[in-house]
Amino acid sequence: MFGYIIVNKQEMKFREFDCYQSYYCGLCQNLKSRYGRSGQLTLSYDMTFVVMLLSSLYEPETDCGSCKCIAHPFEAHPTRRNRFTDYAADMNILFSYYKCLDDWADERKLSGRMEASLLKKKNDQVTGKYPHKAERIYTLLENIRLYEKAGERNIDLASGCFGQIMAEIFVYRQDEWEEELRRMGFYLGKFIYLMDAWEDMEKDEKNGNYNVFLYKKEEAASEEEFEKEADTVLSMMMAECCRAFEKLPIIENVEILRNILYSGVWCRYEMVRRKRKEKDA
Repeated sequence: MFGYIIVNKQEMKFREFDCYQSYYCGLCQNLKSRYGRSGQLTLSYDMTFVVMLLSSLYEPETDCGSCKCIAHPFEAHPTRRNRFTDYAADMNILFSYYKCLDDWADERKLSGRMEASLLKKKNDQVTGKYPHKAERIYTLLENIRLYEKAGERNIDLASGCFGQIMAEIFVYRQDEWEEELRRMGFYLGKFIYLMDAWEDMEKDEKNGNYNVFLYKKEEAASEEEFEKEADTVLSMMMAECCRAFEKLPIIENVEILRNILYSGVWCRYEMVRRKRKEKDA
C-alpha cells in the first residue's frame, strides 16, 4: 500500500534531489544497523517523507555522513540521520510487521507469514517503546480488514482507518504541532489507501478482491463520470493534507516537501491513467 509519497524528480533541482536522497540513504542505513537486512527490506519512500517532514519542522541536530551499499557499491552516497530517522525506522518496522500479518490473514500470502516471522522480534522491541502506537495501528488494520471482508461501500470508512494510522505515525509527540500533523497524516493516509485501490481496480476485479472504487464504478452513470468522481475524491484528500502542511512553520527543505505533496504524489496516478488510455485506444 506504500509507494505513492515520492518526489517528482523532473521538477527538482539537483541539490534538492541529493538532499532528499541523503535522508533516504540515512533511513536505509539506520534500518540495517538497528534491525538487520530484514529490517532494511522494509525501507520506503513514504517513511523518508516522514523523516524529512519532522526534521524540517523540529530542526534537530543531524549527523551528515556517507555510505556505500549493495545498490551503490562503487560510489559513496551522502546520508543524513537524526532522532527522527530512528523514529521512522521504528514506525516502519511496526507497520510492516502488522501489514505482513494482515496479508497472511486476508490472502493467505506465504510471503506475508514469512516476513512477519522475520520481523517479530524486531516488532516486539518497537512495541515495548511505543505500546500505544502499536496497539492503535494493530486495531486500525484489523478494522480495515473487517470493513473489506464485509464489502463496505462507504468510501470513508476503511480509508479513514488508514488515515488514522498515518496520523498516529506523523505525530511524534504531543505539542502545539500535533493537531496539524495529525490532520496532515490523516488525509495523506486516506489518499494512499484510495490511490492504491484506484490503481488496483483491474487486478481486484479479475481476482474478485475487495475494492471500494469498483462499487463506485458500478454506481456511476458512465466511465467518464466515474473517472471524474475518483479524481475529485483524490484531489480533495490532498487539498486537505496540503492545507494542514502549509500551517506548519517549515522553512528548511520546504520546496522538496512541496514537490512531493503537490506533484510527486500524482506521478503514479498519471502513469496509471496514461496506461489505461493506451490500453483502451
